[in-house]
Formats: sequence, structure tokens, C-alpha cells
Amino acid sequence: MTGESIILYNKTEVGTDDFGKPIYTETPVTVENVLIGEPSTEDIINEMNLTGKRLAYTLAIPKGDTHEWRDRTVEFWGERFRTFGMPTQGIEHLIPLDWNKKVKVEVYE
Repeated sequence: MTGESIILYNKTEVGTDDFGKPIYTETPVTVENVLIGEPSTEDIINEMNLTGKRLAYTLAIPKGDTHEWRDRTVEFWGERFRTFGMPTQGIEHLIPLDWNKKVKVEVYE
């Protein structure tokens, strides 16, 4: 089983605006071997009820990945999405396959 290549946009603070809020620039980074899963209807409804966000996909991130995934823009299949919530992660050596972290994404327009 092999995952897809996706583009993760890393945020870098480049200054502040007139109100003291940080200004960021986004730099694209390709992340290889990411599994893209479709959530169940129950997962979509539960996420909507709990957070108000519509879960579009769940990404399985390969072991050893050190990127920041919280509140980031990602791109795959020609569409842009936004990650939300805390990524969930398992203990690498206790998980048999190549992926140990899950990230939720919503459509980003």
C-alpha cells in the first residue's frame, strides 16, 4: 500500500500588522506517502456537532514525519483543504504499517 504526495503549506511569521497580529507567509512542502481516507457519515455528523466543522477527509501521515499539521493548508487532487483539531498519533513501534498519525481536513475556499 502506498500513499499520495500532498502539498503542505508551512507558515512562517514575517512580521505584524498595525494591530499587533502576526503576518505569515506560506511555503509549500511536498509530503510523500500520505493516505487519504473518506470519513464515515457518522464521523462527519459527530465532527459537525462537536466542532461546527465539516470533516472532508482524514489524512494518515507517515511515521517519522516532523511537520506541524495543526491549522495548515494542504493541497491534493487539485483542491485546497485546511487541517483542524489536534493530530492524533500512535506509538510508532506498536503500529504495524507505515502511518502513525491522523489529521482531519475540511474544504478550504
